[in-house]
Amino acid sequence: MSKYYLNYLDELESEAIFILREVWAQFDNPVILFSGGKDSILVTHLAKKAFYPAKIPFPLMHVDTGHNFPETIKFRDDIIADLGVQLIVGSVQESIDEGRVAEEKGKNATRNALQITTLLDAIESNKIDCAIGGGRRDEEKARAKERFFSHRDDFGQWDPKNQRPELWNIFNGRHFEGEHFRAFPISNWTEMDVWNYIKRENIAIPSLYFAHEREVVWRQDSWIPNSEFLVLEDHEEIVTKKIRFRTLGDITITGGIESDADTLEKIADEVSGMRQTERGNRSDDKRSESAMEDRKRQGYF
Repeated sequence: MSKYYLNYLDELESEAIFILREVWAQFDNPVILFSGGKDSILVTHLAKKAFYPAKIPFPLMHVDTGHNFPETIKFRDDIIADLGVQLIVGSVQESIDEGRVAEEKGKNATRNALQITTLLDAIESNKIDCAIGGGRRDEEKARAKERFFSHRDDFGQWDPKNQRPELWNIFNGRHFEGEHFRAFPISNWTEMDVWNYIKRENIAIPSLYFAHEREVVWRQDSWIPNSEFLVLEDHEEIVTKKIRFRTLGDITITGGIESDADTLEKIADEVSGMRQTERGNRSDDKRSESAMEDRKRQGYF
């Protein structure tokens, strides 16, 4: 009898599609958390495959900090128009204006943590029972603790010690009123897997991932892009470098790396030799050893 084998990318794709279909089967009102970064783009592409030839059967949700890369917002709007799906936007600026959160002050101020309140408010007001994210276990030690189906209590909080077993790919999405889940279909993917799959599928991504000339300032061991939100110190100088970004977030905290990788092939080659995690250039993760886990416990992505 002949045997049928899947290569590793096909196995990862199959697993992710299975989880996306499980979400649709078990929950009443799921959404995809869409940031315009490569991981949320990948999850959206997989959802498109999972339900083809029908449209993706649930909305995309973006938590807008107001401090986004302009390229990211344009990419978001273009993909929404192309897919013909609903976009739900939660605005951090509105949360600030309503007094729900207080904006940070100082040189290293960021709106990153403020997204928690905006996200939880959007989940509650839209009666969302599962938010599908692009988190991967190889990104950061707190994310390594996540299950595929991650339970959140009625305050939106995550308790890593109170997660449900997932033996034999059996997922339990039962929850009480007010609780919800986060689902992570690409948990088992690595950064290298993501790039190899994007290259294989020829998935469109924002130009920020490719090396190009950009005005930046050296801060916290990475190149922070110049923007209207950047407050310079006396000793800091804006320079022009050929930069690309390994991960995208708030423009005030997303550090770039010097690179000549301006094609998917060059990016894959570059990533294969790297030893630092892609979030190593995110200043929000440098605030403490447990910065990500602390935010996740409060309801972060």
